Amino acid sequence: MTLEQAIGLGALQGATEFLPVSSSGHLALAQSQLSGFSQPGVLFDVLLHFGTMIAVLIYFWRDIRNLATAPFRKDETATQDRRMLLLLIVGSIPTAIIGLAGKDFATGLFHNVPVVAAMLIVTGSLLFLSERLRSSDSGSSKIGYGDALLTGIAQGLAIIPGISRSGSTIATMLLRGIDGVTAARFSFLLALPAVGGATLLSIKDMQQVAPGELTLYAAGAGTALLTGLLSIHFLLAIIRRKRLYYFAFYCWAIGALFLTLSLA
Repeated sequence: MTLEQAIGLGALQGATEFLPVSSSGHLALAQSQLSGFSQPGVLFDVLLHFGTMIAVLIYFWRDIRNLATAPFRKDETATQDRRMLLLLIVGSIPTAIIGLAGKDFATGLFHNVPVVAAMLIVTGSLLFLSERLRSSDSGSSKIGYGDALLTGIAQGLAIIPGISRSGSTIATMLLRGIDGVTAARFSFLLALPAVGGATLLSIKDMQQVAPGELTLYAAGAGTALLTGLLSIHFLLAIIRRKRLYYFAFYCWAIGALFLTLSLA
């Protein structure tokens, strides 16, 4: 892998991590098309996700600060922040269970182009249906524990390459009657423990990385961070306009293209 390829994959990760088009699916498809590309493996993918996790920390730093201090505060918003912490814990439990149980299975699918392409088509269908079937009103800003549990399950299933994490979690909440901005905010915050946990589990693989590759991995993660900040801002603007279904057409097109090419 060259420096240019690492930066390119980092930009792709940052642009697609928060947009509901499956970053892991795009990385798998992109890596399959790079001539002479030496597969860096799952560790590189996880480090790119780590870069976008830092983007969430930066973009939502006020929310994260409030959540971190909620157990020690007694102001008017502390109760609400403590409830959000509990919701995130409820959502993280099924994600962790599914992630740990399905890690090896998902890893085996990462380079299976037909499966990844088919899952992108599934993602597109989910986005389209969630936007079309959602309530015509603005939706509720109150998340229930059942909502958090179902969203955590959706995030866990997104371990399959081609299933968008942000797309599946936001779509689940839209179908539960949650307003778009609240759904997106919860989706971003719920990603932090999931991505952080995956990163910690992959630290043991660092000893398998050649010293020269560390620079490439860092360049990819840094690029993912910067483009991740831009994609968060862009997605929130799209959601406010209730145009999430636009991404369905994109997922269908990319999925159909690569499915056709892989089976030709």
